Amino acid sequence: MTLAKKGLILFLFLGALTVLVIDSTIKPKSAQTESTLSKTILPDFTQYTDVNQKKTAFFEYMLPYIQKANAEILTERKAIKAMDINHLSTKQQTQLTVLLKKYRVKGDVVTAETKQTLLTKIDIIPPSLALAQAANESSWGTSRFAKHAFNFYGQWCFTKGCGLVPSQRTSGMNHEVRKFKTPYASVKGYMHNLNSHPAFKKLREQRMYARLQNQPPTGLALAKGLINYSERKEEYIEEIGAMIRHNKLDLLD
Repeated sequence: MTLAKKGLILFLFLGALTVLVIDSTIKPKSAQTESTLSKTILPDFTQYTDVNQKKTAFFEYMLPYIQKANAEILTERKAIKAMDINHLSTKQQTQLTVLLKKYRVKGDVVTAETKQTLLTKIDIIPPSLALAQAANESSWGTSRFAKHAFNFYGQWCFTKGCGLVPSQRTSGMNHEVRKFKTPYASVKGYMHNLNSHPAFKKLREQRMYARLQNQPPTGLALAKGLINYSERKEEYIEEIGAMIRHNKLDLLD
């Protein structure tokens, strides 16, 4: 669901009895332009003493990035759906071949089967899920990795110098917490991870099932496919679901 077009008024219950109404455009402090989304200065979320204000500021900050990333995915998905697999232009063939590699789909030749596999992978991540995970993984934008690496989703990398070394990294481990140039790059990296990594096949199956039922994918449903996102397994899934429900983020899906 596109927030701006639908003019949705979101009620976020951020406290036991606190109801907060947020304008449907959810603009931060300036217009949602390309320059705004490319900014590399993270707001100081530690300045908020009121938990509800902190949550609201964080959601308003992250949502435009999530909306933009999803819009790009939908544009790509629409183009793929419109392609006739039996009458591909050279440009389309090249584009699809690149996507097969990008999304870890086996095979160099584009077939009806590989096209369908791509469509299963190239799809949106519900805003409710992306927001809840960002809040959880970055401690509402206050973690060291969010502040110094624009990493809101705890994403790892394995090349020395590719990110920040965790202060409590287990001896013998060589991973780092990936460093991104912009917050938007972090959101795109997170979505690509869920859309391409074998560990999140269940999540993509949940989303595909919703599509087959002509239903929009929801964060609560897809959260069940996060079993491999955290070492906490089921506990992590329950925590993300609770954050979605408590903050009424499902109204964004």
